[in-house]
Amino acid sequence: MRVRFWGTRGSLPVAMTSAQLRGRLVSLLTRAMGEKLETPQAIEAFVDREYPESTTFGGNSSCVEVETGGPDYVLCDLGSGVRAFGNHVVATRGPSGHTFHVFMSHVHWDHIMGFPFFVPAYVPGNTIRIYGCHPTLEEALRRQHAAPSFPVEYSQLGARIEVVPLAVDRTYEIAGLRVRAILQDHGGDSYGYRFERDDKVLVYSTDSEHKLDDLAFTDRFVAFFRDADLVIFDAMYSLADAFSVKEDWGHSSNVVGVELCQRARAKHLCLFHHEPVHDDAHLRKVLQETRRFEEITRGDVPLAVSAAYDGMEIVL
Repeated sequence: MRVRFWGTRGSLPVAMTSAQLRGRLVSLLTRAMGEKLETPQAIEAFVDREYPESTTFGGNSSCVEVETGGPDYVLCDLGSGVRAFGNHVVATRGPSGHTFHVFMSHVHWDHIMGFPFFVPAYVPGNTIRIYGCHPTLEEALRRQHAAPSFPVEYSQLGARIEVVPLAVDRTYEIAGLRVRAILQDHGGDSYGYRFERDDKVLVYSTDSEHKLDDLAFTDRFVAFFRDADLVIFDAMYSLADAFSVKEDWGHSSNVVGVELCQRARAKHLCLFHHEPVHDDAHLRKVLQETRRFEEITRGDVPLAVSAAYDGMEIVL
């Protein structure tokens, strides 16, 4: 499986400000002083070295692609990142003849807001199957298309759209994947997904709060994360915030992510659903601190730690 991130922010999309861009340029040009940048190739090599793609975490809200090697597309959530994904599909494989399988964590607006701008939904010949455990899933999608919120009604979309209900703790075979859902602690409920293919395991668990004093609840997630090759985890808050001013807000922290993955003997933790007020410098600091925490608490199984950014790819 190849995992590709099209949107990694939580709550709402964000964009780089002109002041932030200016700061980046000043920093980059300062580091360029004394370099021999006499050709376009030398400039590109310098930028690639000093300003890699991961320097910017991006600003789209949640959308993650799971590439299985099969002909169909698999997605988790329909945040604003699905717009860029849809444009990519049309540009590389044409507008029609595609099947999309979409697994929804929940129906809060930041996780469905990209769907009205998903170009393949307007094209006849495409099939979009949207899976979820919320009985209000289709209603939520229809409501955001309805006037006065949007000028194109849901019924006017050209693609064939099917909403498929799922039950928790039941395994499904979908698009070449074994899929199981788990109920998570979030306002209005959310659901995480465990995807298995051959001997690889991916867990997508966002918008989930974890109170570690609830041992039965914690044990359920440890079992759900067990031996995962990759856990995409809601680390929106700091540990202090998650257990104080933002308790019961339905999100978790980097420290809890490490502890759960260590207990589950997972191989890779990817911090996800970034707080929109956190800029790139703050997110890099969180990543460094998380890696340090993993190092000093490590047992016999090392845990790789990364932070998701728009455009990131992870091969399992």
